[in-house]
Amino acid sequence: MTLEHIPEFHLGRIAPTLAVRDIHAAYKLYRDVFGFQKAFENGAPVGFMILKKDAAELHLTRNPNHKAPPYNVAHLLVSDANAAYRSCQHHELRIIRRIEDKDYGLRAFVFADPDGNRVDVGEILQR
Repeated sequence: MTLEHIPEFHLGRIAPTLAVRDIHAAYKLYRDVFGFQKAFENGAPVGFMILKKDAAELHLTRNPNHKAPPYNVAHLLVSDANAAYRSCQHHELRIIRRIEDKDYGLRAFVFADPDGNRVDVGEILQR
């Protein structure tokens, strides 16, 4: 297939899905650290949950045998990276990369949640 044959269409939202061992503990963490609220859940026991805050959406899926990969699984843009960093520290999340200004225009850091999921957090720097 060549590029001329790709149909033109617009993309909608795309949301990362994080596998977690305890979905309720993960929800509490993302609520307390970032302010996410539960928008949807299903299953008995709950096996899937959608969290939302502002324009951000995060999906959680329960996997009791989850082993996180050794790379970032999501990227979250924030309006204040310093405040997000302090919140992660306050909640004793493991910091993978300390906060710093990057040459590609972000003030960013990486944390790991209790399930080992690595999330890159960044604020766009004004030039």
